[in-house]
Amino acid sequence: MKTVAIIKYNAGNIRSVLFALERLGVAATVTDDHELIRQSSHVIFPGVGAANSAMPYLQERGLDQLMLSLTQPFLGICLGMQLMCRHSEEGDTKCLGMFDIVVRKFPATDDDGQRIKTPHMGWNSLYNLQSPIMKGVDENAFMYFVHSYYAEISSHTIAACNYALPFSAALQKDNFFGVQFHTEKSAVVGEQILKNFLTL
Repeated sequence: MKTVAIIKYNAGNIRSVLFALERLGVAATVTDDHELIRQSSHVIFPGVGAANSAMPYLQERGLDQLMLSLTQPFLGICLGMQLMCRHSEEGDTKCLGMFDIVVRKFPATDDDGQRIKTPHMGWNSLYNLQSPIMKGVDENAFMYFVHSYYAEISSHTIAACNYALPFSAALQKDNFFGVQFHTEKSAVVGEQILKNFLTL
């Protein structure tokens, strides 16, 4: 039986994730209880907000060390994925470090000197899809993004996207997965990725 824990902290976009899971017939528990999280079959770490305010909250409650110790499938969404990286330029923040990647602010202009609007907001396409979490998702499928910082391309990248430059739209290392886009706001394709995660 699937038991899904959504990590409760001060930067969660929790309600829309709960509704997305409900549409899939999955009941999840929103919690910061260490034992409940450890006992769950799957863990989701959503986030909207700032890295430099989220990390102290996680550290004060020991959630940072708890998350690093988990062995079940774990999915970070948006800020959640960024916090799974090593460091963020947002507030010069040391993050969790599941992925040895730096999260950087989008540049003010592109290579042609054209001004870049931030945040990167709206629908954009994925490419170079890899990993079981992307099963059934077409190359160049569109997902919904809202972010001003991005994770660099690395050996952990399982989907890329372009906005002024190529960046990691999704990451994986062992049982840890992260997506920069909002699965819960990305219609049928987002639901497919959540389904794939829940079957791991």
